Amino acid sequence: MLRVDTPAELAGYCGQSLGTSDWFTVTQDQIDHYASLTGDDHWVHVDIARAQREMPEGKTIAHGFFILSLIPVLARDIFKISRRGKGLNYGLNHLRFVSPVPVGSQVRLQQTLVDAQPKNGGTLFTFSNTFEIQGEDRPALVATMLLLIYDE
Repeated sequence: MLRVDTPAELAGYCGQSLGTSDWFTVTQDQIDHYASLTGDDHWVHVDIARAQREMPEGKTIAHGFFILSLIPVLARDIFKISRRGKGLNYGLNHLRFVSPVPVGSQVRLQQTLVDAQPKNGGTLFTFSNTFEIQGEDRPALVATMLLLIYDE
């Protein structure tokens, strides 16, 4: 894990890989809760019996946006800024869902710091995020995300 004191110190890592998170196992319970929260209860996510009959691996698949939503928790494995203020999601410049994530899969996040610019008393960071699926050549998703982290 990369540990830095301030957002400005993290900015010094522009153009570098920050690291990779631990593996995270995607469960049906998580998928079901996400479906309940978002209303996205399409059968490919929640109907285990139908997925066994009709899906290529016979399994339900995680929502792409559920996998994307794991960035904050998995980024905690990658870097920590000890002296900082609030952090705000600023948006996405690019997002592609490359491969489905079957239930029971393990995913992990790989982050690269692409850019860092001063903004309104903080730093606007641009991260390249890739979610790997254990045992697969193609990632689950790739996303370029912006995060505004304020100074302490």
